[in-house]
Amino acid sequence: MSQTDRDTTDFGFREVPRGQKASLVREVFDSVAPKYDLMNDLMSLGVHRIWKRIFVNAIGCSPRETLLDLAGGTGDIAFGAIARGAGHVILTDVNAEMLEVGRKRALDRGIVPGSHGGIEFAVVDAEHIPLPDRSVDKVSIAFGLRNCTDKDAVLREARRVLRLGGRFHCLEFSKFEIAALSQLYEAWNFRVLPEIGARVAGDRGSYEYLAESIAKFPDQPTLASMMERAGLERVAYRNLSGGIVAIHTGWRL
Repeated sequence: MSQTDRDTTDFGFREVPRGQKASLVREVFDSVAPKYDLMNDLMSLGVHRIWKRIFVNAIGCSPRETLLDLAGGTGDIAFGAIARGAGHVILTDVNAEMLEVGRKRALDRGIVPGSHGGIEFAVVDAEHIPLPDRSVDKVSIAFGLRNCTDKDAVLREARRVLRLGGRFHCLEFSKFEIAALSQLYEAWNFRVLPEIGARVAGDRGSYEYLAESIAKFPDQPTLASMMERAGLERVAYRNLSGGIVAIHTGWRL
């Protein structure tokens, strides 16, 4: 049974009606937005910055290209792409609170929003992208796909808006492949992260959900197969930090 055939979907370890997940996820990120960047540093011991740097280098936007960054949150990938020379970045997220933090961070960096060059902000549901077919050169999504209700729809939409020869890039938590450390990794996710969330952000429940969403996300080969079903070609993935996260890529050819 495909995702769209089910009446329920996962929200962490809970099964909820499909129509409720988006609002539940929005509540999580409304709550965590003010401390999101600090919490990323604490939760990953700063390693997320290395993962994102590698990811931005893999995207490799040129001044002639437009990057659509889905679920871009507070802007790490978008700002990295601009610093690397991307001509135009469309930073999108379904959560307006997260984008507002991103706007403030952009201004702090001297990045002026605008529709011609630089950066553009838009509240967008990645399952229903309001852009024409074949309108962008690159699509990225970092640590956002697992929060989407219909991941297959996101992948189809990403392919639809890509120009011929365009490439999709996904950075996401994946299956950790170092068996000897797997129990330590699980303890960190399910015990330490919620405690950090409670102490620093005053929100244990949201970080329990985030840990559960990592555990529920498809492993590397499964996500690669989903991308191929969506019509992406030459799909490949690269593990980082032993598979804690992986970069998946696919072309529209």
